[in-house]
Amino acid sequence: MSGRAVEVSVVLPAYNEEATIENTVETTLDTLAGFLPAGTFEVIVAEDGCDDRTPEIADRMAAEDDRIRHFHSDERLGRGGALNRAFEAADGETLVYFDTDLATDMKHLEHLVESVRSGEYDFATGSRWMPGDEADRPAKRDVASRGFNGLTRLFLSSEMRDHQCGFKAFDRTALFDVLDDVEDEHWFWDTEVLVRAQRRGYAVEEFAVDWMPKGDSKVDIVRDVFGMGSQIMRCWWEFAVQPRITRRVSILAGIFLTIVAVALMGQYLPLGEVLDQMSAADPALVGAAALVYLLSWPLRGTRYRDILEELGYTEDAGFLTGAIFVSQTGNLVFPARAGDAVRAYVVKARRSIPYPTGFASLAVERVFDLLTITMLAGVVLMGLALTGATGGLESALFGSGAAGSEVGDSGQTAVYVAGGVGLAAILAVVVIVASARSDRNYVRAAVSRFSSDSYADYVAGIIERFTGDVQTVAGNRRAFLSVGASSLVIWSLDVLTALLVLAAFPAVSLSLPMLVTVCFFAVSVGNLAKVLPLSPGGIGLYEGAFTLLVIGLTPIPSAVALGAAILDHAVKNVVTLIGGVASMLWLNVSLTTAVEESADVRTGTEPTEPAND
Repeated sequence: MSGRAVEVSVVLPAYNEEATIENTVETTLDTLAGFLPAGTFEVIVAEDGCDDRTPEIADRMAAEDDRIRHFHSDERLGRGGALNRAFEAADGETLVYFDTDLATDMKHLEHLVESVRSGEYDFATGSRWMPGDEADRPAKRDVASRGFNGLTRLFLSSEMRDHQCGFKAFDRTALFDVLDDVEDEHWFWDTEVLVRAQRRGYAVEEFAVDWMPKGDSKVDIVRDVFGMGSQIMRCWWEFAVQPRITRRVSILAGIFLTIVAVALMGQYLPLGEVLDQMSAADPALVGAAALVYLLSWPLRGTRYRDILEELGYTEDAGFLTGAIFVSQTGNLVFPARAGDAVRAYVVKARRSIPYPTGFASLAVERVFDLLTITMLAGVVLMGLALTGATGGLESALFGSGAAGSEVGDSGQTAVYVAGGVGLAAILAVVVIVASARSDRNYVRAAVSRFSSDSYADYVAGIIERFTGDVQTVAGNRRAFLSVGASSLVIWSLDVLTALLVLAAFPAVSLSLPMLVTVCFFAVSVGNLAKVLPLSPGGIGLYEGAFTLLVIGLTPIPSAVALGAAILDHAVKNVVTLIGGVASMLWLNVSLTTAVEESADVRTGTEPTEPAND
């Protein structure tokens, strides 16, 4: 190459192109030489993990012509990943790429390059959907392309007609400014670059091109369109929803949902009578319930210690109990279970346990919780079915009796949610066990059937780590039995708390076996219902499910059942708040700081040092 500085770098993303790559490079060089001075351009073959002769051909061409460069990757980077790598190494200030099949007529290359090289535009792209273009599109690709571009314009407010045409040019500075935020590294890369460029206010030109498909497309219409659809939703969430979810909005939304839940129950139940029944409850039994619930917290800390030990970290159960108190207090204050991530922050900030381990240990604990309460609910339900005591429950669920009409849709919805969560927990365990007993990666295989883009790969990685951590604990029989037994005792104490609260109401006159049975079932289903992050602490969902089951299985009046549900949940929440405040003082942790820092970690901006609260 002559001594002139390279102004234009053309990148050709190549995957198994042995039959066409040489002709493509030669055509590209000839076309560039037709309008650019010698020595001012280069062609880079961004070879992306090929398993054919493409690397050998590209190496030979690069050795024979100093205008050609070759970048090899041993593994697939995805089209966006390969382009990113090549653009970083390119010398030109005007960066160009187009598909190696030369589907776009090369007569448009000068227009594409000069649009950006002249400084008139920061980004330029060919379009198969502009008036004046000539494009021969197969029917299935035509429909998919129209649908994808329409959704992109609708959800991401883009003005482009064709986001995916593989014929684009960029100003180097502008492109790398945008790439700082581009997350996709596969087929959605083009779309995300154009959308973010428009949002940044860069000048983008879209012009009509003549286009004709050549050879077999590497796009899987079902898999890749599905994957790009998920990417549209990701960007929509980032642009339109996430900026509006401030702490104030989250708190107000949680309060609103709680009020709605209580109002729905109040529509069917006389709240005045409920309050009268609550005021008549025996304070001694209510106090005993609070003490019993408090006893479960050291067990939570011990169980969490056992889980962390299996993941390679040894900590004091007392400290871990405090961390759980802070975390659960966060769930009571903030909606969307934001407090769950607080625990990872606390153990990182105070004991230097890495965030991935903190999140993994929490996930393992949640699996054992879901399995335990699902098992409790299932065992009791089978017992009720065998004794023929489910008639009232059926009336409550399907609204055919007094119970169903009294509790209304809120309680029924909560029970249906609980059933769905329980079923999901069982299915998840089946998948984990199957995966643990096989060398095959079921998670990656299942996800790749729908999408192979970077976001799907990221999701698959999270699921793999999660199942791997569960398998680590489940694979050690001693640890599995220890954590499982602790979970059973913890939730039994939770049930005993509710039993004492229910027994504190004078109108309750059930036999002890029936009281125990009802409480096991109502508490288990109530906790399954509150798994969905619809309100802070699951307030409303728990009460709805608990009330529905109590009045469906017993002759207890609806006002008493709701009063017991409210009081039971209140006792547990008060104990949690008191323990949380004490733990925050002891550990010197600010709850709001913990929520903000943990949110940063979940969005990929982990702080370099834990905040000193």
